[in-house]
Amino acid sequence: MRFYSALTGLLVLLTVTCLTAQPTVKPTPRQLAWQPLETTAFLHFTVNTFTDKEWGDGTESPAIFNPTKLDARQWIKALKEAGFKMAIITAKHHDGFCLWPSKMTEHSVKNSPWKNGKGDVVREVADACREFGLKFGVYLSPWDRHEPRYGTAAYNDYYKSQLRELLTNYGPISEVWFDGAKGENAKDMTYDFAGYWALVRELQPNAVMFSDAGPDVRWVGNEAGNAGETCWSTINTDGLAPGVADSKYLNRGDATGKQWVPAETDVSIRPGWFYHEKEDAKVRSGKNLVNLYYQSVGRNSLLLLNVPPNREGLFSEPDLASLKEFRRILDETFKQNLVAKQPKLTDKQLGTFTTLSANQPLTIELNGEQPFDRVSIQENIANGQRIASGRVEYWDGSAWKPLQTFTTVGYKRLLRFPTVKSSKLRLIIANANGSVELAEVGVYKASAREGE
Repeated sequence: MRFYSALTGLLVLLTVTCLTAQPTVKPTPRQLAWQPLETTAFLHFTVNTFTDKEWGDGTESPAIFNPTKLDARQWIKALKEAGFKMAIITAKHHDGFCLWPSKMTEHSVKNSPWKNGKGDVVREVADACREFGLKFGVYLSPWDRHEPRYGTAAYNDYYKSQLRELLTNYGPISEVWFDGAKGENAKDMTYDFAGYWALVRELQPNAVMFSDAGPDVRWVGNEAGNAGETCWSTINTDGLAPGVADSKYLNRGDATGKQWVPAETDVSIRPGWFYHEKEDAKVRSGKNLVNLYYQSVGRNSLLLLNVPPNREGLFSEPDLASLKEFRRILDETFKQNLVAKQPKLTDKQLGTFTTLSANQPLTIELNGEQPFDRVSIQENIANGQRIASGRVEYWDGSAWKPLQTFTTVGYKRLLRFPTVKSSKLRLIIANANGSVELAEVGVYKASAREGE
């Protein structure tokens, strides 16, 4: 059956073929609130910033930590202006040095010359996030190369005490990052992740937790900024644990997965995760960051971009310039949706949607003939992820011509293709796991800066 809208312009035809029926897996409220953040930031900062290392060994003296111009407001203001919605600070990296005055160790800012030992980096970042309206997150490395209790059962109590300090003294926390990384020569240590996670649920129930396979957010499987071309928000967590991961499986997810654990794409704006002066000329360009956006957010993931403060405690000029250009390009590209206004598909609300069953066509139109080279598709993920594959075609005046095929959609699928000019296109959903709840459709012309 086919019917046509009274609107003028773009035709979108959706034909749905159901996959083998699977129980619908849905996100929790905290996961549903996390996904639309789209772009969030990592702030890697510790003694490594001053030793020029990526992984500290735990023997560093607190005396080397002295960011004399530290200004967390500069960091967060720059991120806010670049469109980022959350900042996650490395409160403790593998070296064990704490960026807050932890009562559990002397290896912290309280024994550094910075602010005569009276400073608290975590506090300054949390306060700046509140001032500029960003959500706040913390990273607390389980691997600790300084703490002598590491490798014993007593370390789990130590770690949970530090976690409690962070979860109770800095206001609302939106994400807690549990890094599964550790060196091959690290002491044997069985982490009490169940206990760690229970503490987060108790003290910050709205926070999502990241580890390789969840419980709330999973690793995308690489640090190159690439979510899978096929990227399901569902996986089966059996056999997976922090530090134990199948990177290819996590990259693509699992159409038959029983747990909703969406992917987070973590990548650095520089070759390293911490600031190194020698990398000032190797900062990703704004155009490169936009490409990462398409490869992460545009593939049903979230972009977690690391921007490391320098030794003075500031974002460096090359990083600031790239962030500005990144936002400028995205704003120019997505400023105008060329689809004629339609209440359920252009209102920027995933909760309003059109339900499509097998072979039910949906017609939408453009505001006249327009040049375009980007298409955005979104599902109502509150009720699960359904679309498995499809294709986009456009009308050339006499026949339908192919533009691009795609696989999963989920929260968002962004398609890029050479510019075409048309008054209508056709989006064909070939395979889906149940009926599709199409929430948003957008058609855009990319900023000329993407091609510069």
